[in-house]
Amino acid sequence: MKKRSKRYKAINKDKSIEKKKDLKEIFELVKKNSTCKFDESVDVSLRLNLKQSKGGDFNLRTTVKLPNGSGKKVKLAVLCGPDKVEEAKKNGADIVGSDDLLDQISKGKFNFNKLICTPDMMSKIGKLGKILGPKGLMPNPKLGTVTTDVKNTVQNFKKGLVEIKTDKDGNLGSTIGRKSFSSENLLNNFNHLIDTIKKEKPDTLKGEFIKGVYITSTMGISFKAGVKR
Repeated sequence: MKKRSKRYKAINKDKSIEKKKDLKEIFELVKKNSTCKFDESVDVSLRLNLKQSKGGDFNLRTTVKLPNGSGKKVKLAVLCGPDKVEEAKKNGADIVGSDDLLDQISKGKFNFNKLICTPDMMSKIGKLGKILGPKGLMPNPKLGTVTTDVKNTVQNFKKGLVEIKTDKDGNLGSTIGRKSFSSENLLNNFNHLIDTIKKEKPDTLKGEFIKGVYITSTMGISFKAGVKR
């Protein structure tokens, strides 16, 4: 038999599964139940309908610029030529390099969790795909991480641009803030995320796209949220 901690039992009393709650009330409960000493993240998990009537199953992968940021600190590396080095540093990149950065990556040294690359460096980074790919760090033009606009790209990721993607079962998870955020800011981020995902619904897909939405914190319990699909 599983043993539940006193903390779990205490916060679980607020769950009241049978009672329907509006989104703002859910965020207030999530914040209330974030009782750890650190600033817990507030996360959204979605179950999507990825079965299409034509053209095979659908995979969603895109970026979302949360209006109030994610609260997550991003250590950003920029792989570029000498002409873009100062631009990258001036706008907040943590690591900037060209051949020297490629050499570090080839040795398995990853001191960053997001990599931006200029197009002229893509021919050099291609051979490192087997190293970067499994870690989710390979730059991708569709996600805005291959760009000539280093200034705005760096600033956007620093301000809360987040990447979202589904797994093979159609599940998607994203952080939309921290417990220190106001309920209003969390709600704004949530609505923006949902609106972005709705726009990604394929024309060939019949029926509802978003099948389930759950909101939780790092160490908290989850609440089922109702959204207009």
